Amino acid sequence: MSAALKLEYKSDSEDPIVEVKTALDALTTEVKAKADNDNKLVARIAELETKLARPNIITGKADNDNEPTPERKAFASFLKFGEQRMPADEAKALVVADDTRGGYLAPAEFSTEIIKNIVEFSPVRQAARVGSTAASSVILPKRTGTPTANWVGETETRTGTESAYGQIEISIHEMAAFVDVSVQLLEDAAVNVESEVAMDLGEEFGRLEGISFISGDGTKKPLGFMTAGQGIVEVVSGSASSIADADGQANSLITALYDLPAAYRSKAVFMMNGTTLGSVRKLKDANKNYLWQPGIQAGEPGTILGRPVIEAPDMPDEGAGLFPIILGDFNAAYRIYDRVAMSILRDPYSLATTGKVRFHARRRVGGGLVKAEALRKIKCAAS
Repeated sequence: MSAALKLEYKSDSEDPIVEVKTALDALTTEVKAKADNDNKLVARIAELETKLARPNIITGKADNDNEPTPERKAFASFLKFGEQRMPADEAKALVVADDTRGGYLAPAEFSTEIIKNIVEFSPVRQAARVGSTAASSVILPKRTGTPTANWVGETETRTGTESAYGQIEISIHEMAAFVDVSVQLLEDAAVNVESEVAMDLGEEFGRLEGISFISGDGTKKPLGFMTAGQGIVEVVSGSASSIADADGQANSLITALYDLPAAYRSKAVFMMNGTTLGSVRKLKDANKNYLWQPGIQAGEPGTILGRPVIEAPDMPDEGAGLFPIILGDFNAAYRIYDRVAMSILRDPYSLATTGKVRFHARRRVGGGLVKAEALRKIKCAAS
């Protein structure tokens, strides 16, 4: 209760005036204290409103969002020190799969970094359809025959036909590599060991799979779309040694593009290596206009006849009987399947006498042509 409610008149014990004055003083003190508190509250609210008015003050991220996950910390510790010298709690976080299956599985962040590097070194992934699988092969049903209808009279006998279906099997193959890292490099805390190992493995895996997606023979490796005998329509250039015809024109490019069905043509891209692209950039149409045009915006690829160009270093050069250019809808024509996991095994013993640690890495990937009709190959030939 406030002092005002405690005011009582006691004529036989105290002076009423003194008592009233005391009560009023207490009440005044209480009111002032309350006013001070109110002023502090108003100031605090004003301060919070000012902070909330600042741009980007609410980011939705916690202060520790940039902290690595326990699994990533454990994996980095595994790379540096090995299982025997790791703290028990980190060793427990590391085991996301059984060690007997060929090594410790890299945490999700590490595997993602590898995939990014592979895209840079394997441009086929930019155009083809990429999926993942947990099996040793992927079977894709494919229609090989369609019903045939005929015009008939009112009482004529109808003929029956039915669709025919087959299947395409894409096997998953394994590629492996190892990277040697000095012990001193691993012990240097200022060096991001994960990035260094990821870059080395990414470059090698990207180089290897890039060649196979284009010209692989299917033996222990993916079957490339440029491998002969897969039913891709060929268009000759008109010259025995280059993509230009005898008049210096690139009529074969126009023929190949418009030989594609419209559904594939609208999504088609050209693929060739840098040397061939240099030759194409010099070609003009009948109106003396260059066939190659730069991208409309920064970062966009150049175009040939209005379709994007992908530079693939593993495509053949110009030459007699060679196929320096392929074009079409790669998303419909070619499939790439990645196995779910990539594993790394740390070997501190084999090179211990040289002061190095060896990291064994393996990945499993498959690729194959599923729609030959969505592609066209340009061949250097006179006729």
